[in-house]
Amino acid sequence: MVSERSESGTSAEVEAGPLLALPEHRADHRASSHVRRRPRGRLHARMHHNPATALATKIGVTVVGSLVLLAGIIMLVTPGPGLVGIAVGLAILSTEYDWAARWLQVARRKLAEAKEHAEQMDPAVRRRRIMLIGAVLVVVACFGVWYVVTFDWPRLAVDGWGWAQSIAGWLPDLPGM
Repeated sequence: MVSERSESGTSAEVEAGPLLALPEHRADHRASSHVRRRPRGRLHARMHHNPATALATKIGVTVVGSLVLLAGIIMLVTPGPGLVGIAVGLAILSTEYDWAARWLQVARRKLAEAKEHAEQMDPAVRRRRIMLIGAVLVVVACFGVWYVVTFDWPRLAVDGWGWAQSIAGWLPDLPGM
């Protein structure tokens, strides 16, 4: 039964027709899923009411969620909060996809485990790691300064721009060149 509101403002119960009913295999799948779907809300329903806005919403959520998820995966091996980025990307994707909601549960468990592990870490080890990361960043910065001073910054920039133009021909010429 679905509640419908008439023009006079009263609501009436009507039986769900074949367009509103889920196929048997989908209904069974949802009932057996270990992740309980939360209602998505009025904005989600409104955005999916029109097929054009539904497609645009799905594409937008997919692109943004995938980029954030990819950034989180990259941050697993580079400095940054990788697990947080993955969880945020999955949270964005879970607004449209059920599989992302299931993976989000796993990511939340991993975040809790990482927090627990960080809280149990010895403060001396933590300080040593911070000092090591700081030293590596200083060495990388010094190397960058040495490279720019040794190989002449303006020439490096012009040559780099020329190289970028050889790859992407649509880049404009530098002013005065």
